[in-house]
Amino acid sequence: MDYKQLIIRGISYSQTQSGAYALLLEHEETHIKLPVVIGNFEAQSISLGLEKDIHPPRPLTHDLFTKFIVSANYELISVIIYQIVDGVFFSNINFKNKVNDEELILDARTSDAVAMAVRFDAPIFTTQQVLNEAGILLELEDVAKEDQSFSETVQTEDNLKSLSMEELQKLLDDAVKEEDYDTALEIQEEIKRRKKTID
Repeated sequence: MDYKQLIIRGISYSQTQSGAYALLLEHEETHIKLPVVIGNFEAQSISLGLEKDIHPPRPLTHDLFTKFIVSANYELISVIIYQIVDGVFFSNINFKNKVNDEELILDARTSDAVAMAVRFDAPIFTTQQVLNEAGILLELEDVAKEDQSFSETVQTEDNLKSLSMEELQKLLDDAVKEEDYDTALEIQEEIKRRKKTID
């Protein structure tokens, strides 16, 4: 089957479901976006998987499963979003044994599959049919507006800009200790922006 590779465009608050988030996947060639509604825990887990610099004090479920996979001599090869039924996406996670090349395919929720894929830097694919049924074409300006930070925090962007690097680092450490990963990601972004400016 001719699969279409997707990239993660961002995570934002879901406009349709209260307390949920929208994971925005994109087919790079056509710029068709695939919005997947996910929960708060999965949104945090995907974000932490993307932000390699932030490590929670205790492993999250997806981190634990990642360690188990590696310990069992498997590697995650790819994720395939193969179907959508009544607005629900169905996905497979494809593994391969590093010792005997045995392949293993597991059914998974798309949010869990993506959270695992980012930890292995594995590609995410879908079918043309899924893109036809659920894909939307958004202009880049619209996407930028939708890619809001997905945490409501007292630390606004202006507040963070007024803090020193030492204060930001302390806030980041505190946020990770308190497992407030949404705030931690915002602070991390501000630190990265400043380091780029210095470089």
